[in-house]
Amino acid sequence: MLQVKDTLRSTVRLSYEGLVYKTFRGPEAAARFENEVRILNFLEAQNCCFVPRVVKSIPSELQIVTTNCGSRVEHLDEDRIQELFLELESYGVRHDDPALRNVTYRQSDGRFCVIDFEFATILPGICPPQTAPPAPQI
Repeated sequence: MLQVKDTLRSTVRLSYEGLVYKTFRGPEAAARFENEVRILNFLEAQNCCFVPRVVKSIPSELQIVTTNCGSRVEHLDEDRIQELFLELESYGVRHDDPALRNVTYRQSDGRFCVIDFEFATILPGICPPQTAPPAPQI
């Protein structure tokens, strides 16, 4: 696996089969883990196509495995960044850090995507749909 991020809050590794392994650590790691899983499951239920999908979550290790949303973006117009995060809000989620570092580009469909939801919030008045099954836990 290729390690792409190693900070006080998390370690992110990419597997050779194209999955992303994110392990939470540091202050409030369990709460951040639970929030990211909850937000990503909510967005999947909303049919949001430009965020990672949870493949599995491992609460005992504070680790999630998600689909890969492409590679990091080096340059993007500030207006386009804001457009992308406003589009995310149309699915009922506000990202806590609408910055370029949380934008990726997926070449397979030419789509900009949003990542890193550990501090995101579901907007008031949005009820999570009951149709999405929770991510498998190990």
